[in-house]
Amino acid sequence: MGTHTVYPLKVRNRKHINFTYIIVDDTTRNIAIIDPAWELENIESTLQMLDGHLTTILLTHSHYDHVNLVHALLEKYNPQVYLSHKEITYYQFGCDNLIPFEDNDFIMLGDTQITCILTPGHTYGSACYLTSDHLFTGDTVFIEGCGLCDTVGGDPEQMFHSIQRIKSAINPMVQIFPGHSYGKNPGYTLDYLLKQNIYFQFINKEHFIHFRMRKGQKNLFNFC
Repeated sequence: MGTHTVYPLKVRNRKHINFTYIIVDDTTRNIAIIDPAWELENIESTLQMLDGHLTTILLTHSHYDHVNLVHALLEKYNPQVYLSHKEITYYQFGCDNLIPFEDNDFIMLGDTQITCILTPGHTYGSACYLTSDHLFTGDTVFIEGCGLCDTVGGDPEQMFHSIQRIKSAINPMVQIFPGHSYGKNPGYTLDYLLKQNIYFQFINKEHFIHFRMRKGQKNLFNFC
């Protein structure tokens, strides 16, 4: 299986700060971009520096802060756009070149295999993307915590099951690359989250739901 390189981009718009990720297949120089947002000039200058071919956009979910540059990139580069079938149908998301995927489908970026893993909870059809070394988690899990479950289509019970799936199915040495940072840089291993992320400590679904949805949280992204 082909090797690949990941380039994290910290992008922002006023108070919104996201991570957009560029994956380059080392053999073909084909490029995928995950959750393109906010800073088109930054993204395009990185693409030019990498001297590859943007063939693919991977969307973890359809919230605006993860998809707002899809149309601009489509106009210039005409890539294929991937989003889970559940997310597309539930939120009626649409764009050119849109390809729905199901759980455990494979996407080939040149010689690099990317596995689509459905991880609902933050939204109805949220998904993560797994390569040999990296898991791109969007707003499902962060290094420090997990995503909100009270948005339209969110569900704390589904979030519990998604985290349990990640715990059981993903190699602990895989690096985690989330859509946001709340103190820790992207790239910590899953093994770190298994030990330090409080939401990975729960084995009881009811306890997880009660804690995630508890009242009176002063800072929703403090995670303590």
